[in-house]
Amino acid sequence: MKKAIRNIWIWLVLAFLYAPILILAFYSFTSATMIGTVREFSLENYKTLFTTPELTGMIIGTLILAVGVALLSTLLGTVGAIGSFYSHKRVRKAIELSNQVPVVNADVVTGFSVCILMIVIFHVRKDTFLPLVIGQTALCVPFVYLSVIPRLKKMDHNLYEAAMDLGCTQAQALWKVTIPQIVPGITSGFMTAITLSLDDYFIATYTKPATFDTISTYVVNATKGSQTSIKTALWALSTIIFVVVVLIVVLANRVGNKEESR
Repeated sequence: MKKAIRNIWIWLVLAFLYAPILILAFYSFTSATMIGTVREFSLENYKTLFTTPELTGMIIGTLILAVGVALLSTLLGTVGAIGSFYSHKRVRKAIELSNQVPVVNADVVTGFSVCILMIVIFHVRKDTFLPLVIGQTALCVPFVYLSVIPRLKKMDHNLYEAAMDLGCTQAQALWKVTIPQIVPGITSGFMTAITLSLDDYFIATYTKPATFDTISTYVVNATKGSQTSIKTALWALSTIIFVVVVLIVVLANRVGNKEESR
């Protein structure tokens, strides 16, 4: 009886999480203009998504921004994690504490802070991408740090010392021993940074150039407009993003299982 109740509870939670997404995906393949009215099945939403210059430009720009921010965040977060891990205990505790603040801090505070810092204090022009990149990097770096640190704690530290004993310099031991062992954590941090950049709304709203839109800011603005075809095309975009995320998660789990088996 307990097992049955547990299984029912799990399925209810899964339904609560995924049913809205699956409903949205279903309507993306119809000609309906609003949720609740089922018409004929159609691929018009996907055609609109990939043939409208405004939409394709917004998607490409968002992806370029996300990859750039993820690369910069992964570099800074990984270097910070390695430096913190090999630091003195008090220094490591201070770094860990300072890293936790941006994680729990509200995005709107980060957005306001970066906007004031870059535009008001340093007089950076609002039509540049520098405030946006810095703001999203500040958002993503702590999560990369949190992805890399567990891998550092889990690795065999005797290998690093053995490499030093065999003639490697500290830099060589780092690249040949430490980095290969924490690659899964670095990869996880990189993917997390891409997700955070794609999902960010508040920081992008306060720091982006006026002529540029990310997926998040565009979706919010589109829901206030009157172009029905654009709104329904965003259903197709949401479905594609969900499918890509599912494929990445499945692939990452399979790779992780193979590594653990080895």
